[in-house]
Amino acid sequence: MTIELKDMGVVDYESVYRNMVEFTLSRNHLTTDEIWFVEHPPVYTLGLGGDVKHILNADDIPVVKTDRGGQVTYHGPGQLVAYLMLDLSQRPYAAKKFVNLIEEAIIQTLAKYKISSSRRDKAPGVYVDDKKIAALGIRLKKGCSYHGLSINVDMNLTPFRGINPCGYTNLECTQMIDYKTDVNIQHVKKYVYANLVKYLDVYSDRINNVA
Repeated sequence: MTIELKDMGVVDYESVYRNMVEFTLSRNHLTTDEIWFVEHPPVYTLGLGGDVKHILNADDIPVVKTDRGGQVTYHGPGQLVAYLMLDLSQRPYAAKKFVNLIEEAIIQTLAKYKISSSRRDKAPGVYVDDKKIAALGIRLKKGCSYHGLSINVDMNLTPFRGINPCGYTNLECTQMIDYKTDVNIQHVKKYVYANLVKYLDVYSDRINNVA
């Protein structure tokens, strides 16, 4: 199996959201899997079943309700978002393993920059010094995934103060630039794509080695 990369640049959230749904509903078993890289203009997104009480002060940032998992998060320039348009019915892992593999791909990407990170039980995402640096939100339809992950690279973190990130009170967020001053989002994309392919396009005997 191959995963095609599409780097879309800066695109408004709602347009990409509509395209993800259309792509997923129209695909079949012959459709090539894709990863979409984007950056979004400032936007809060609220997951399926998300509670608006976690939006503390949206100010003038739009709030968009989506059908992904999870609560509320923020997207903005300088944050790398990767949407994972994959047919999981063709892969030997279920949703929980899928999330673990995505987290491992992020952890190994950060390790390339000598940033030590980890996952948390029952709190999907990746953390550095107890601060969230990457968020996950996935939806499965027809056995296929859409939505995906975001990594804070070099951005304005202030809007995270307007929400309880992912529904957690007092959770701080951080970014790669705080640990590696010469980080470049274009270089980060290369590592993220390579690691996603490494961990998501593998045979079952290899994924069994990932927690």
